[in-house]
Amino acid sequence: MAFRATGGGEPGRGPRFDAPVPPGGYLWWYLDGVSDCGRHAVTVIAFVGSVFSTYYAWSGRQDPENHVAINVALYSAGRPRWAMTERGRAALNRSGASFHVGPSSLRWDDAGGLTLDFNEIALPFPGAGWLPGRIRGMIRLVPRGVTGTVFDIDDRGAHRWWPIAPAAEIEVDLAQGGPSWRGHGYLDSNWGVEPLETGFRRWDWARGRLADGRTAILYDASCRSGTRRELALCIGSDGTIEQRRLPKAWTLGRGTWGVERFMHADAQGDARVVRALEDGPFYTRAIVESRIWGEPVTAMHETFSGDRFARPLVKAMLPFRMPRRSGRA
Repeated sequence: MAFRATGGGEPGRGPRFDAPVPPGGYLWWYLDGVSDCGRHAVTVIAFVGSVFSTYYAWSGRQDPENHVAINVALYSAGRPRWAMTERGRAALNRSGASFHVGPSSLRWDDAGGLTLDFNEIALPFPGAGWLPGRIRGMIRLVPRGVTGTVFDIDDRGAHRWWPIAPAAEIEVDLAQGGPSWRGHGYLDSNWGVEPLETGFRRWDWARGRLADGRTAILYDASCRSGTRRELALCIGSDGTIEQRRLPKAWTLGRGTWGVERFMHADAQGDARVVRALEDGPFYTRAIVESRIWGEPVTAMHETFSGDRFARPLVKAMLPFRMPRRSGRA
């Protein structure tokens, strides 16, 4: 179902960073980008009621604003950097046009662009070195257009998604943590009234730029109730949305932790992983190539397994990757 609604912002205009979040709920804004040369990528997620937070779950999820974070992931050849420090209410300051968490912030300006200033500590993990390191810089995302439609992604209206800016120009200017670059980007928002694992067994999502500049977005969600929600959107640079047939899902194989991944394509063999970005026990992200609606596409792809995320052992592992810091810093 598609409808006009508020949540992460004002459809047709831009994000609102002061949108309310109910107890037990969540709200996030997500952006990604890939460099023109294809060698660099970035993802950023700003959370209120951090859905992947063990601390939020342990607290009973009564105060979403006491569990906030700005997750920054930089992917450059040979040295990815990943930071996600959860902070409490004392570190949060948000208004309609800005969102501050500790030393990092998002701002939406009158010109219709998003600016992220970040200064975070990236934690060590395989492939990124074994010592923490600071990542600091600015990301500027300028949409080509802003859409005016919000979608249900479950069967009960408990989880909603708004593809704010399906096509954008992005500039990543790093002072520490890697090279600076320019490329194409994307911005969306998700919000809901319950934990993700309550609503979903799994989902596969992908967004890619077609040859004529339009954006293809595919959402394939298996709900906890047993129903399936499918979205296939072709979005013009002016934000016009056309719903299309979702091509058949083909396996991309399993990740290192056994998460099974699927990508939609016109025929078997059309979809393949070009570069793995994240490969965890319940979540994977990759750049993939496929062919949909008769057109080749290179896409940002993610798989989320609610079944795996619901396991107590998996949640107990998360504080090692997502620490919590008290105070205003």
